[in-house]
This record gives sequence, structure tokens and C-alpha cells, in this order.
Amino acid sequence: MRRTQQERSDATRAALIKAARDLFGARGYHDVPAEEITRTAGVTRGALYHHFGDKQGLFQAVVEVLERELTAEVSEVLDGAPDPLSGLSSALGVFLDACLRPDVRRISLTDAPAVLGWDAWRDLEAEYGLGLVAEHLAAAREAGLIVDTPVDALAQLVLAAVMEAARMIANADDPDRVRADVQQVFLGWLGGLLRTS
Repeated sequence: MRRTQQERSDATRAALIKAARDLFGARGYHDVPAEEITRTAGVTRGALYHHFGDKQGLFQAVVEVLERELTAEVSEVLDGAPDPLSGLSSALGVFLDACLRPDVRRISLTDAPAVLGWDAWRDLEAEYGLGLVAEHLAAAREAGLIVDTPVDALAQLVLAAVMEAARMIANADDPDRVRADVQQVFLGWLGGLLRTS
């Protein structure tokens, strides 16, 4: 059966994203020429420009795929937790573990701020993470698990701290030790929000 034009277009787009993700994850954005991506994907250079505009547009699509995957992993943990606060604690561990993965470290945490620009990178992180954090902090507050505090401000600060922790892990000589350290700090911080009476 012949594929439709949309199916061919989707397949080309998927092939470019997969090739770029593998190459960017292995060597970094600046060390991978567009020609190598198209050759690896088995498509023309024109296909890259048609679907993504340029190599940077393709890179942004790769970052967004990674962000969606990470959000899905974190959401699964949050949704399966017995309460919002333990969910946030477990989800933090899942996210920090993901920060140890070479593709996440190189693409999302090292190259993305440099290639996309700090503001665009932060906007992407907020788009995929802020809603989750705010929703579960609000649920924890409503359940009486944490002190009554402005959730929107708290969610922004938590997300900023989590992203800084992710960057610390990505840039560390000993990422496993830094990952353990930042989790300890975060758990202490979340403990300080607990309602005690």
C-alpha cells in the first residue's frame, strides 16, 4: 500500500529528529554539520529546510521531544503517588536521574541554553515543567500537607532551583555526587514547607 503524502512527510520529519538527536547527543550541536544529519536520516538537505527551517530549528524540535519525554516520565510518577508531596519528591528523583543521561546532559542542559538562548530555553522549561509543579504544589496545599503559601511564586522558584540543579549536574566533574547533593538539599527544602500542626 502506498503511503500518503502526510505519512511520507511525518516519516521524513521523524527520521531527521532521530538522526539529529543521536548525533547531537553523541557530539553536541556545534560538532554536527547539517549534511551529516541529512545523510544519516537518508533525506535531502532540502527536507531539513522544509520541515525545520535550518539546523537550529531542528535542534529546537529535538529539545522539545526530550522535554515531552521527561514530562511524561515525571507525570507518570506524580500521577501514581499516594499524595502530591510524596509525588513531588519522587518526581524530583526521576528528573535528577534523567539529568545524568548523556543525551539530556548534552542536548537539554548544555547546548540548549547556548543554541536557543537563555530566555528561550527557560521558556521551554517553563512550558513543560511549570504547570506540573504548580498543580501538585496547589494540591499539596489544598490537602493541608504544606503551609499556606502563594503557589504560583513557589512553583516558579522551585522550577528555577530544579533547573539550576540540572545545570549543576550537567557541568559537574562528578555528576553522581552532585545529583545526590542537590536531592538532599531539595528534600530538606520541601521538608521546610511541611505543615506541622
